Amino acid sequence: MSLVVFGINHNTAPVSLREKVAFSPDSLVDALRTLQDHPDVSESVILSTCNRTEVYVTAAEMSPEMLCGWLAEFHSLDQDSLWRHGYAHVDLDMVKHLMRVASGLDSLVLGEPQILGQLKQSFTSARNVGTVDSMFEQLFQKTFATAKRVRTETEIGANAVSVAFTAVQLAQHIFSSLSDSHILLVGAGETIELVATHLHEHGVKNITVANRTVANGKILAERFSGQLITLGQIPATLSKIDIVISSTASQLPIIGKGLVERALRERRRKPMLLIDLAVPRDIEEEVAELDDAYLYSVDDLQQIVEQNIASRKEAATEAEKLIAEQVEQFTLWNNAQGSVDMLRNYRQQSELQKVKLLEKALAQLIDGREPEQVVTELANKLTNSLIHGPTAALKKAAETQDKDTLALLQNALGLKHE
Repeated sequence: MSLVVFGINHNTAPVSLREKVAFSPDSLVDALRTLQDHPDVSESVILSTCNRTEVYVTAAEMSPEMLCGWLAEFHSLDQDSLWRHGYAHVDLDMVKHLMRVASGLDSLVLGEPQILGQLKQSFTSARNVGTVDSMFEQLFQKTFATAKRVRTETEIGANAVSVAFTAVQLAQHIFSSLSDSHILLVGAGETIELVATHLHEHGVKNITVANRTVANGKILAERFSGQLITLGQIPATLSKIDIVISSTASQLPIIGKGLVERALRERRRKPMLLIDLAVPRDIEEEVAELDDAYLYSVDDLQQIVEQNIASRKEAATEAEKLIAEQVEQFTLWNNAQGSVDMLRNYRQQSELQKVKLLEKALAQLIDGREPEQVVTELANKLTNSLIHGPTAALKKAAETQDKDTLALLQNALGLKHE
């Protein structure tokens, strides 16, 4: 049984192709059932996110090209084009790839944790449809455990690698409890939205949004249960604010040194953190000259991001070693499965021989033969039956001077080495 994966991701295919190969929840169920109808496919799991689509199968006879062909046919796409933008892994390479994906080592943002949850959901969906059996059950559970170890035993996810998250992390370092802080978000674009999302995840309750366009600001404020003000209301509000995070498209500064200085006086010198994510600047750089005002620009945060990325790359090296160990463990388990049938047959054969000889011995006792003779004959025949195979193998290995086989048989049979 082979393990095969074919997929495309952010590194190999443009978004125009990725969106054509993506699966909706409904189409995912249909796809799993269609794939399972293939005569060679035993198990299947499909992972579909905005950055990747990957199809995993166990199959008796299925090449990566065939799997690509199935995916192209399902989405009515050109197979050659899909193949050029895709990648494939087989057997142990597939196992390693799956573990790297789950651990965030193959993600657009190195070490991001969302992919593990998405992979778990994909596995659960496949299990519910009935396309998961013992092989994938073992593989995916091993993969989830490995990804968890990567996150707990390395620093792969310890440091922020986006400017928005770094801004929130910086605020958390300066203010021990963000949940009690009053935060002003200036702007309502994508960056500020990400900042607001991270703040919400950290339990922030007091958010005020200031935006030039009231409609856009209102949407963001309502989403996070915050208050909305106009840019013109900032001077009257600033003294109540502990943290300012700004990102607008303004060509001129919105918050000047004098405004901050006045707010600090009203705050009785209680410190204020200002994070300016805009280019050009939203906050005059002279604000940094004020005591009790801590100003960080987007360049300051970018330096932190670059340091964190370097740290994650070091952690990724540790993660790769851990994954290699787990791949080897899965390999040992998988190899052992190949001997299960052999061991079962060996036990059944021995059991049949025992029953046959025992029935014969019991019949002889019933016929009146001497018990000692019957037991002796039973012992001799059972011994000869059990040692016949190993004896023949030892003899053949000795005749051909196959030292490796001889050593293996000696260890297996508990024989002393001469």
